[in-house]
Amino acid sequence: MSTADELRSDTGRLSRMLVFTADQTKSHFARSIVPLGISVPAARALLSITSATPMRELAKNLAWDPSYLTGLADELEASGLVVRTTGSDRRVKVLELTAEGRAMRARIGEAVATGEPLSTRIDDTDRATLARILTQLLADD
Repeated sequence: MSTADELRSDTGRLSRMLVFTADQTKSHFARSIVPLGISVPAARALLSITSATPMRELAKNLAWDPSYLTGLADELEASGLVVRTTGSDRRVKVLELTAEGRAMRARIGEAVATGEPLSTRIDDTDRATLARILTQLLADD
């Protein structure tokens, strides 16, 4: 087997492993938040809002259609988890976590971390290495 063939084979194997790992992580995430009574999309949105975030930017970061986020923002706002305000440009709508939203975000983080293979199957050194590698893979070029 040539070096190019070996690289292609190894890359395919690693890609499959990443997909399977992502599937496991997504399943764990969904099971973990059930007791909190929040949907997976709502939880993902709350975890992605770290400060006042324009809705269009949040939709882009989560790979969602902006119209989908509008409906979800309505749900989050009605639940008292976010407030929607106008940005510096009145056409820009911004989401910001309320105190209740920050508390829910913390509960989601705690629930997801409990029993997560990333915390139970690999040590601190390997987690740091994985974080570095994933950061490289997710970097914008």
